[in-house]
Amino acid sequence: MVQEKERVDQKQTPDEGQGDSMDRLSEAFETSARRWELIVYPSLFAFIILAAYGFFLVYSLARDVHYLAVSVDSNMTVLADNMRSVSDNMNNMTANIRTMSGYMSEINDKVSALEPMLETIGSMDKSIQSMTVSTYIMRQDMSRMNQSISRPMTFMNGFMPW
Repeated sequence: MVQEKERVDQKQTPDEGQGDSMDRLSEAFETSARRWELIVYPSLFAFIILAAYGFFLVYSLARDVHYLAVSVDSNMTVLADNMRSVSDNMNNMTANIRTMSGYMSEINDKVSALEPMLETIGSMDKSIQSMTVSTYIMRQDMSRMNQSISRPMTFMNGFMPW
């Protein structure tokens, strides 16, 4: 079989062999092109879908960032107003603390005037304590006196008509 094919190839002229080669090359190219079409066209379609989805993602990200910027801007305005109020309140509080400091120095002066009175109160406390002891002793004495008088009086009351 191989010999017959070689004989056929030898009988053909160079132009006829080239035509056959061109046909085979053309068929191989078409077959290869069909294979590439099966890969390239779906890949191109997938790329277009992914590109559109990427554009959508970038667009929605830009829109979200815009809303975020607007929200932050409005919140910063409110925050600035609140900080101003805090600053005013701190100034008022500082003034009140200064006033309290003045009052505290006055209280300190008045308390230092009370120190001699505290010494006098201490001596009064000692006097009251000694009065309490004396009262206790007096009570005991009255109790003894009551017992010493009540026994003879009980005996005497037994003779009395009342």
